[in-house]
Amino acid sequence: MFFLGKIIYNIDLMSSGVLKEYIGKMTGYTKNPQVVNLSEIFWSWVGGFLGISAVALLHYKVFKGMDMMMLIGSFGASAVLIYGAIKSPLAQPRNLLGGHVLSALVGVAAYKIFGGYLWLAAPMAVATAIALMQATRTLHPPGGATALIAVIGGSDIHALGVLYALIPAGAGALIMLIVALIVNNIPKTRRYPEFWL
Repeated sequence: MFFLGKIIYNIDLMSSGVLKEYIGKMTGYTKNPQVVNLSEIFWSWVGGFLGISAVALLHYKVFKGMDMMMLIGSFGASAVLIYGAIKSPLAQPRNLLGGHVLSALVGVAAYKIFGGYLWLAAPMAVATAIALMQATRTLHPPGGATALIAVIGGSDIHALGVLYALIPAGAGALIMLIVALIVNNIPKTRRYPEFWL
C-alpha cells in the first residue's frame, strides 16, 4: 500500500509540474509587437477597400450573368494579411497564390472523395490543406477557409469542380496581389513584397 501511495504521489508531482509548464506556455512571453500609426491604418484600409472592390466588381458586374463567381469569404482574411500585415511571411505572394490554389484543389478533392460525408470531408480538406501548404512553403491561413468553402459551399461552388482553384481562388488572389503591389508601395514607409519565392 505504501508503494502504491508513493507511485501516486510521484505521478501527482510530475503531472502538476508538466501541467504547470503546459499552462505556462499560454501566458505569452513577449510584449505585443504591433505598432500601428495612422498612416499604416490608412494604407491598409485603402488596400483592403480597393482589393476587395476589384474582385467584387468582377463578381457582381462581369461574371453575374455567366454563372461564375469571383468573391469567396476567405479573401476577406487574405486582405487583412496582404494589406494590413504586409511584412508577415504568410502575406507574401507565394503564400497568397499558392495557399489559395493548392487549398482549393485539396478542398475540391475532399468533396469529390468524401462528399457523402461532409462531417469527414470538411476536416479532411482543412487539415490536408494545412499540411500541403506547410510542405510547399505556401502557408496562408485563409487557404484553410478556401479548402473548407470547396466542401461546404453551395451547388454553385460544387459545380465549378477543379475550376474553383482557378476562378475564383487563383484569379481573385492574383487580382488582390496586383492591388497589393500597387497600393503597398505608394508610401515611402511601406514595401511589398518581402520575398517572391
